[in-house]
Amino acid sequence: MKQVSGLVRKFFEDYERSMQTANSELLAGQYGDAFIFAGPQGVQAIPKDDFLKALPQREGFFKAIGLASSTIQTLEETQLDDNYVMVKTYWKMRFEKDAGQPIVDEISTTYVLYRQADRLRIVFQLDHQDLLKRVQALGLVPAKG
Repeated sequence: MKQVSGLVRKFFEDYERSMQTANSELLAGQYGDAFIFAGPQGVQAIPKDDFLKALPQREGFFKAIGLASSTIQTLEETQLDDNYVMVKTYWKMRFEKDAGQPIVDEISTTYVLYRQADRLRIVFQLDHQDLLKRVQALGLVPAKG
């Protein structure tokens, strides 16, 4: 990994763990009370409570398509000012829908984190790929016609 501050590294270690274990309490502490989510399909402001309510459905979807692990491969940190840091992450996703035939894919996401004392919170998240289209292309879910 490139040079990354200890605070950012620890934040993303916790974030990766919260995603792996579906720990909504830990995940809740990593997002601002509201945040902006952007991706190929557009932009929307998301209240944290709405995001947390959607997590069980999100977890069920990933389980159904065979997501076995999602691990951060690289972090690229850019200090924006005293309060904000931008971090581009590169993830490796491993799917095991069919026994003995794992599918590995890589995606990237950019986050803007707000620093408050020694705490970071996600206030902006940009998914660089349309995840649904990606898993359809991998044959993990049927493509919509």
